Amino acid sequence: MSNRPNILLITTDQQRWDAAGGTGPSFLRTPHFDHLCREGVRFNRAYSDCPMCVPARRTIMTGQHAYTHGMTANAPTPQLENTADTLPGRLTAAGYQTMAIGKMHFTPQRFRQGFQEMILPDDYYREMGRKGGPQPMRHGMGQNELTPTMATVPETETLTSWTAEQSVDFINHRRDPQSPFFLWTSFSKPHPPLDPPEPYYSMYRQNDIPEPVVGDWVEQDCPIALRRFWDRMAHETAKPEIVREARAAYYGLITQIDFNMGRIFAALRASGEWQNTIILYTSDHGEFLGDHGGGSKGFFHEPSARVPFVLRLPPSEPWVSSDRTVEDLACLADIYPTLLDAAGVESPDHIDGTSLLPIVHGGSGPADRRVVSIFASNLETCHQIAITDGRWKYLWFPEGPSEQLFDLSADPQELHNLAADEAAAETKATLHQAIVDELTAKNSPHVKAGKLVQHPERKDPPGFRASHTLPGYLLNDSDRDSRH
Repeated sequence: MSNRPNILLITTDQQRWDAAGGTGPSFLRTPHFDHLCREGVRFNRAYSDCPMCVPARRTIMTGQHAYTHGMTANAPTPQLENTADTLPGRLTAAGYQTMAIGKMHFTPQRFRQGFQEMILPDDYYREMGRKGGPQPMRHGMGQNELTPTMATVPETETLTSWTAEQSVDFINHRRDPQSPFFLWTSFSKPHPPLDPPEPYYSMYRQNDIPEPVVGDWVEQDCPIALRRFWDRMAHETAKPEIVREARAAYYGLITQIDFNMGRIFAALRASGEWQNTIILYTSDHGEFLGDHGGGSKGFFHEPSARVPFVLRLPPSEPWVSSDRTVEDLACLADIYPTLLDAAGVESPDHIDGTSLLPIVHGGSGPADRRVVSIFASNLETCHQIAITDGRWKYLWFPEGPSEQLFDLSADPQELHNLAADEAAAETKATLHQAIVDELTAKNSPHVKAGKLVQHPERKDPPGFRASHTLPGYLLNDSDRDSRH
């Protein structure tokens, strides 16, 4: 056993903050997540600043917000100039054995970006193809559809089970016992398709599934960008029975991950490394799952941007304050400096995140901290810019433009838009200016002459329908690292 702590980073894909033990429905079974919470610190207000798959992973790897590293929407990952500066790159240089298992969503998919070794979903699909017999993902549902279905392979042959098995194999057989390890176990679920195997498919279908929440602004003044984005799923989210079944399947996928996570914990215990391993659990972003009439992610509303986040330090470490839930703001950019800090490795100056160890040790974070979000396909197509200080959240939609302001303390489900409320005008102005100041400091192209760049409403060509195709179709020869 090394004297330095091992690091296990566990991420799910598209898991809402309120779909985990303690914040989720009372019937939701997540015993191993709950165990982490008892031995660690749960950050109740953790955000993905750009809640999309690729930007979020880039943030984890670099410790930079999306508007700093430049990936503000899903797109091929540009080459990093210096992989030695990534989270695994710095840990590799510090003597850690670094391994990535599961979905990475890098471009090209085998570009290791500082990891010594990677095992990807593509390896799973090739292995399943060689075995013959029933194949995964043969149900015809795509990667962004909410309509649920059932897995086409048994539980033990699902990608979730395979990801856990590869992680167990690394702990038991592939790691160097003389070196500390950094293992990133990246589960691809509960990202659609919502296709749990039995028993998880049926596990929650008879429960009292929470209904979607719908803000009064949805019919009154829904921003153009939101309406266009959600039109693609309107045929699904308009049907309550589909949303209910989708939520039941979504919860089943989360429990399947949690039960498989127990196998990884068991391997750590059997190998004697449990007491010497840091574990951080989070997700890349959330999922609207019918809330406000929408699906998918991208925008900075709570279902999409707020994620579960638990940090558990080794029980052997002195002065650790555990079994706590804190309200200090946290974000995915904090993973980089926090894990390096815990490993005794210095972070570079050019990161945006901050180490959360002072909070875990009983202190508190900066009182004036804010998280800024940009969701933009390019400069001409910026969907939304937003900010939160933990209590207030302000969203600015350049197309139009339009605004939203929510008081999360009084309105945690973001049901009432206060942007036009005179009593909140000063708060809105302060948060708007804070965005301008932050983006100006970053030389962002979304600010010009001290003002956020506006865009006229885009006019769709004649005969165009935003919902003319489902967004999730995927062919067998597509990039299988991003298949779920």
